[in-house]
Amino acid sequence: MDTVATIFDRYEAVRGRLPSASFPGKTSQIDSLHDIASHADAFVFDAYGVLNIGEAGIPGASQRLKELRDRGQQIRILSNAASYNHDGAAAKFRTLDMGVGGHEIITSRDATLAHLEQRLWGCIAAPQDDLSDIPAPARRLVDDPTGYDEVDGFLFLSTEVWSLERQALLEASLLANPRPVVIANADLVAPREHGFSLEPGYFGHLLADRDIPGIRFFGKPFSTVYEMIEASLPGIPPDRIVMCGDTLHTDILGAAARGWQTVLVENDGLFSGEDTCAYFRRADLFPTWRLSRI
Repeated sequence: MDTVATIFDRYEAVRGRLPSASFPGKTSQIDSLHDIASHADAFVFDAYGVLNIGEAGIPGASQRLKELRDRGQQIRILSNAASYNHDGAAAKFRTLDMGVGGHEIITSRDATLAHLEQRLWGCIAAPQDDLSDIPAPARRLVDDPTGYDEVDGFLFLSTEVWSLERQALLEASLLANPRPVVIANADLVAPREHGFSLEPGYFGHLLADRDIPGIRFFGKPFSTVYEMIEASLPGIPPDRIVMCGDTLHTDILGAAARGWQTVLVENDGLFSGEDTCAYFRRADLFPTWRLSRI
């Protein structure tokens, strides 16, 4: 999973587990979001590859958000980040100086916790995550096999310290005793400054490949996070919402399934340096518009 082609192929391989949507069979090139501002009452942005790369904002992104606000458009951030809580997500955008308020951010972790059942969850989490926002009993899982067998379900928040050895412990426990598995970040990978990291969605689909039941994915492209965005934008019809993202199978597919318009941002994210039109045709998955940067 170290090239765009292999990542794309894996998304296509699991396409049957993703939402379905219809597409017009073509996409239009634009120069900036100003070109389509009259088509939208709200713009929803993915974070990495659209607004920021790591801890640095993408040039022009902060100014573009300000300009859209000045035009009267609503702004939302929709991120598959599940490694830190909502306050942590808001703090990240404060450091990026983009003028984004906490109420304008929705993450896959938010969606996950809003639908979490009351049971003892075994949590796969970053070491610095204190799990204090989990609204149910929770126990951190590491290398002790008995810990996997004693919980009533699994909550996958982060791959920061995950490994194939721990994945084998999880799989063995589930094969012996099936229980719910909640994947709080549906991404297969995330682009980083020096390559791609494997994300919880990657390991969730490995379990699904083994026909392990009870796996539920949260975050783009699955509907719950989009529903939360819509609920935060009362009175705005779906076709007046524009999703801006850097991935076809998460940002674009999930938004199109809700009837939103879509923009693929090409310069800094997953498809940086790639011929995106070739991927559109291969997947029969066409954003409404495409542009280099917002």
